[in-house]
Amino acid sequence: MIYLSMNMHQRNRLYQASLLRQQTLVLDNIVDPRPPAPPPTAREVRAGLTERFKDRWNTELEAGVRRLYAVNWNDIRDSAEEGVSSVWRRLFSQTRETVKEAEVEVKKQVNEKVIPQIERTRAEVQSRLQSS
Repeated sequence: MIYLSMNMHQRNRLYQASLLRQQTLVLDNIVDPRPPAPPPTAREVRAGLTERFKDRWNTELEAGVRRLYAVNWNDIRDSAEEGVSSVWRRLFSQTRETVKEAEVEVKKQVNEKVIPQIERTRAEVQSRLQSS
């Protein structure tokens, strides 16, 4: 809405300026004839601080999305599946009497294999995001 009103205002100004130039030239040509003046050029308004911040934000956001698309999520999924499946196999290979021991083992395996893999993946994604 602001763009349209600014554009209309600018066109009105240019039109009024050209009318004034024409009238001035007519009156001047009556007294002292001169060659015609060149047409006026359009003025450009420089972007403000908020527009610069928006442009910078959009640029960084686009770069982050490109980096996320570059991550091989299949490898990450496969390694997480391997960790969970190894824990699952160990859990159900145990007898019912050792369920409590298996629970401790599962927690240990999750802490040793799955969580480090998630942390490595998170660190890799963050490093890729920060590197660009």
